[in-house]
Amino acid sequence: MEFDYFSWIILPILIFISRLGDVTMATLRHIFISKGFKKIVQILGFFEVLIWLIAMRQGFNHLDNIACFIAWASGFSAGTYLGMYIEERLAMGAQIIRIISPGNFEELIQAFKIRNQGVTIVDGQGAMGPVKLIFTIVKRSDKQEIIQLIHTHAPNAFYSIED
Repeated sequence: MEFDYFSWIILPILIFISRLGDVTMATLRHIFISKGFKKIVQILGFFEVLIWLIAMRQGFNHLDNIACFIAWASGFSAGTYLGMYIEERLAMGAQIIRIISPGNFEELIQAFKIRNQGVTIVDGQGAMGPVKLIFTIVKRSDKQEIIQLIHTHAPNAFYSIED
C-alpha cells in the first residue's frame, strides 16, 4: 500500500495555514473592535469566516485523520500568537503611564518637557511617605522611549501602563 502524501502531509499543512490565517484575522478583529476601527473589522470578518468555512469543510471531510486535528489545533494556537504579534508591531492607539516617584522626579519631568511629552503631576502619600504621581499619555509606538526615560531619570520610580 502506498503512502497518501496528500491526506497526511499536504492537507494538514493547508488546514494549518488556513487556521493560522483565520485566527490571526479573528485576533486582530477583536483588538480592532475594542479600538473602534469599524471599517477594517468588517473586511477582516468577511475573510476570516470565508477561510474558516473552507478549513472546516476539509476538517469534517477528514475526521479519521489525526494529522488534520493536530494541524487544526496548531493553526489556532499559532494564529492567536501571530495576531497578537502583528497588533503589537502595529502599535496603534495610546496608553497612559502612571509613574509613582518617591524621590527626585524633576529630571524626569525635564526629560519629558524636552521631548514635548505632556505630564500631570499630583502629590500623593505612599506607605513610606510623600510621593509624586506623574501621569502621561503616550502613543503606543513611543512607549519604549518613555520607559527608557523613566529608567534613566527616575530609576526608583514605579510605573504601570494601561491602554
